[in-house]
Amino acid sequence: MDLNLDIALFGGPLERCNVDVAGALQHDEAYAKHGCPSGHPKMNPIVGSDGLKGLKRACRSVQPAGRIHNFGAGPAVLPLEVVEEVAATLPNLGESGFGLLEVSHRSPTFQSVIDSAVERIRRVLSVPDDYEVLFLQGGASTQFYMTALNLLKKGEKADFLVTGGWSQKALKEAGRVGDAFAVWDDSENGFKSVPQDGDYTIREDASYIHYTSNNTLYGTQFHHLPDSGGKPRVVDASSDICGVPIDVSAHDVIYAGAQKNLGPSGVTLVILSPWALTRAKQGIPTMLDYHTHVSKGSMFNTPNTFGIYVLDRVFAWIERNGGLDGAIERNRTKAALLYGELDRSNFWRPHAHGGSRSMMNVTWRLADEDLEGVFLAEATAAGFGGMKGHRSVGGIRASMYNGCPIESVVALVGFMRDFESQHG
Repeated sequence: MDLNLDIALFGGPLERCNVDVAGALQHDEAYAKHGCPSGHPKMNPIVGSDGLKGLKRACRSVQPAGRIHNFGAGPAVLPLEVVEEVAATLPNLGESGFGLLEVSHRSPTFQSVIDSAVERIRRVLSVPDDYEVLFLQGGASTQFYMTALNLLKKGEKADFLVTGGWSQKALKEAGRVGDAFAVWDDSENGFKSVPQDGDYTIREDASYIHYTSNNTLYGTQFHHLPDSGGKPRVVDASSDICGVPIDVSAHDVIYAGAQKNLGPSGVTLVILSPWALTRAKQGIPTMLDYHTHVSKGSMFNTPNTFGIYVLDRVFAWIERNGGLDGAIERNRTKAALLYGELDRSNFWRPHAHGGSRSMMNVTWRLADEDLEGVFLAEATAAGFGGMKGHRSVGGIRASMYNGCPIESVVALVGFMRDFESQHG
């Protein structure tokens, strides 16, 4: 059986990527030869440089790490190659004599780290030369307020596409600054889809439109650039940045917590257009003023030196493995595998509508919801972690960010088939 990553999955004209699911799922014999219990590996594999080759190596031990198949929503799994590289720098970073956790942010050693991170981001995401790249703290939750504080003047308006819990929070925080209004809100339908162009109308006097590109709680995602009515776009791209296509030049503010696709928690990537920087007004608290951080190269105060270093190493890994296009291809392949299994029978009930399904966070229930606790318990015992749905949604969730190897998804689909055969 081949799964075609096209309109059937995402409701959009995505590049075709055929996946030989039947071949990938012929794993039991191969696993048995390697001594994997119950036919399901409990540890993440050591993957090839492209993250796709050698599917039958899924049970290869990575001792002494003892890593499970991590489907957590964030902080999320990192490429093992990056984890090992970072570990090697803990005692001595770049032969500086200072350990990674000890190096001064004012040192030439760290300046080279942050410069490298900025350069890689510009290359991988094709950031225009006149845009600024910042590494801040406080997560996307701080940006909910900080964007509005910098962009809205007294009495001005901002429009929001409310597609989940995080965009609800962004709307609330912006309302502390100005007239923040939801021009589209799917809360009454349980956040099962994202709007299409024509489903909403931007107010003529709105200063900008804000949207959340991917919704971790409900498993929905934009697969198109939403119409802004000619207004500047602000996007919370925390959970899909560098994993899906993005046109940086079509946005004026992009912000993203690093802990899903880019690195560990504690770093927030912010990308600002010239327009965004012209909007700053007098009287903003120093730490909430974008100009403060632009003028000091993200080092007005001590930044998260560790997090920025790991982020730089993740971007280096992405560059070695096909850049943004390579990451997109791997993520589409993983999504096709899992959605193909969910759609195969009525045993599973995916949450998101077909045209809005997320490639990053797949959410579903079981037709018999009483079995969900059993599924989670057995999944944990089999070496799959982080799969419990968010407390506000329930059910099951598998987050498949950049660091999640395809072998983990193959193993999960095999486990799901076995579970269905035993409980269906």
